[in-house]
This record gives sequence, C-alpha cells and structure tokens, in this order.
Amino acid sequence: MNLQYISDSSGKTTGVFIPIAEWNELKAKYKGIEQEEINIPDWQKNEVRERIENYTNNPDKTMDFDSAMEDIEKDL
Repeated sequence: MNLQYISDSSGKTTGVFIPIAEWNELKAKYKGIEQEEINIPDWQKNEVRERIENYTNNPDKTMDFDSAMEDIEKDL
C-alpha cells in the first residue's frame, strides 16, 4: 500500500493520504469501511436493555406488529 503521511510543522503525524485506487480496493474488501462510527447515547442503550429485560420476564405481554399497528390506528 502506498500511503503518504501528513505531518504538522513540528513533525507530528496528523493524517494519512490513501490513493483513491487503493481506497476503492479497501472499500471492496471491507464492506462498510467508509461509514462513520455511530455513537449511541447511554440513555438509549439503557432503554433497549430495559425493554429486552421486560420482554424476557413477560413474553406473554407482547404483541405482533400487525396487532400493534391496528391498536395504534384505532386511536387516531
């Protein structure tokens, strides 16, 4: 791989340049590499954990998608 390192005025490496042909090869080899990292807030992770726990403890209190949609639509 023909990388070029970018440095600031003090010589500290601050970046890397990847030729486009090599970048395209990496994207083909590693699907999704160009996606940004997604940071999920802790409150949202906790909400999902709580919902999973509720489902695990009470699976009989769940509703399938079609039933849930019918229930929502009747209140509109």
